Formats: sequence, C-alpha cells, structure tokens
Amino acid sequence: MNILPVPLPLQIPENSTKDQTPAGLGFGEALKSAVANLNESQTQSDEIMQKFMVGEIQDIHQVTIAMLEAKHTVQLAVEVRNKVVEAYQEISRMQL
Repeated sequence: MNILPVPLPLQIPENSTKDQTPAGLGFGEALKSAVANLNESQTQSDEIMQKFMVGEIQDIHQVTIAMLEAKHTVQLAVEVRNKVVEAYQEISRMQL
C-alpha cells in the first residue's frame, strides 16, 4: 500500500525573520503558495478518484485519504479567509 505524505497548506521558510526583505517571502507570496497547494491537493484528489474509477487503484483507503486531505485543505482555506475578512471588518470599524 502506498501512503502519500500530507502537504502542509502554509509552509514558512525556516530562515524567515520578522523583518522581511524585498527578496524574502511576503504576504502575497505566502498567499500564492497556499492557493497553489490548495489547487494541487484538489487536483491530486481528482486524479486518484479517476484512477480508482478506471480500476488502476484498488485500495479505497488511498482514495479516501486523498479526498479527506483535499476536504481539510479547503476547510482550512475557508477558515483563514473568514479570519482575514473578520480582521478587515474589525479594522474598518476602528475610529481614528
């Protein structure tokens, strides 16, 4: 049985510091990376499901794990989005 590793949705480089240089990983880069990982997870889940339907993969556990991984990745992305929107709304309510 082949067990696939679970990719982390947001990976921050180990050498990152609080003061990011222009060449460092910024918010936009981190967001782009997270969306790419989300897309990759969804694509991988779809491919494994198609292989199962065709009969290339016999192990239902592998399909289930890939689908749950994709589901959890989407749930995490939605929760992060909700927190960002909530933070934006809180900032917009602040009086100057």
